[in-house]
Amino acid sequence: MQGKTLGNNINNKDTDSERTGEFIMPRGKVKWFNNAKGYGFIIEEGCSDDLFAHFSSVQMEGYKTLKAGQAVTFDKKPSDKGIHAVNIVPEEQPQKQSSQENASEKTSGSDADVEQNQDSGYQDQPRAANA
Repeated sequence: MQGKTLGNNINNKDTDSERTGEFIMPRGKVKWFNNAKGYGFIIEEGCSDDLFAHFSSVQMEGYKTLKAGQAVTFDKKPSDKGIHAVNIVPEEQPQKQSSQENASEKTSGSDADVEQNQDSGYQDQPRAANA
């Protein structure tokens, strides 16, 4: 195929947006995100695979966080551990919470979700406060 631009489409599928020369970022929802550890997982619309999401890839001002169920757009980047979501843009910013709510809601995913993904090869390292 001569002259075809693949963009960031991991699967290299021929889509209408590629044929017209425009690229639409994939959309998905946050499965869970652990603020203390600084990572979580996103599920792309129309796909069942979990995409790793690190706080450093979240495009927002201030404290970078995501909430379970929050709609996001993102790019995909392959790595040796799987596909990562990068350039993550929340479709709406999370509401600012009081310090009491923050203390009681440190993560937006259940412990079962965290345990389910611990065998994915990602290390549990504390998140730096000034990151």
